[in-house]
Amino acid sequence: MKAARLVVLGVAVAAGGIAAFLAASNKQSAPPPPPPQAAPLETVDVLVAKSDLTRGQVVDGSDIGWQTWPAAAANSSFIKKSEQPNAPEQFVGAIVRVGMVAGDPIRGPYVVMAKGSGFMAAVLPQGMRAASIDISPESSAGGFILPDDRVDVVLTRRDKAAEKATGVEKFVSDTILRNVRVLAIDQTIDDKGGIKTVLGKTATLELTEPQAETLTLSHQLGSVALTLRSIRDSQTTAEGVGDTSKDDRGNISTVRFGVSTLGTGQ
Repeated sequence: MKAARLVVLGVAVAAGGIAAFLAASNKQSAPPPPPPQAAPLETVDVLVAKSDLTRGQVVDGSDIGWQTWPAAAANSSFIKKSEQPNAPEQFVGAIVRVGMVAGDPIRGPYVVMAKGSGFMAAVLPQGMRAASIDISPESSAGGFILPDDRVDVVLTRRDKAAEKATGVEKFVSDTILRNVRVLAIDQTIDDKGGIKTVLGKTATLELTEPQAETLTLSHQLGSVALTLRSIRDSQTTAEGVGDTSKDDRGNISTVRFGVSTLGTGQ
């Protein structure tokens, strides 16, 4: 009887050991718990440029469209589908004021919802003026001056003082404005997309108020021509060279190498 109890006890111990071993094995082979799921990224649809847009370009329906954007990165200047669902249709026909590359969000200040005369007033930087002069192929570098180029303005006039002294007809030329930007040729505001020349009759320049007065006065003194500047030096003007101003009496003052001369056309 005692031996039978020992056998039963041994079997129970062995069974308990086997159960503990199997439990430990199952615990080791069980897959790890799944990681906690990240919160879904909040997004918003914003209006973007679908292709590169250049200054002065008229927006077409294929140029813009909706794109998913992280909501945290969409600032208040972006045009959101939730706020303006009809924006792609509304912006067709708008004129690009600031160039954009494909993928850039469209911002309100980057385009102008104006045409004709309204556009020119809208694209002018604050404090600047738009002034026009008559041109011809001879006075506009053979027609190779295009909108957004930089030019100098040259005045050719009769030197009446020299004529009076010598009795011989004499003409002089002075560069009265330097490094000014061409806004438009006739009604064309952007001609660099494959168009080589613009044989227009009128050039509109971006000028400060004193420069606009100087240009207006130059029409009374003689003929005006534009000379095209290289793209390499159009960003800056050499110090002390070509600074142009207008004195209080309406005379054109041209400064070259620190020496000021007045031209009155008299």
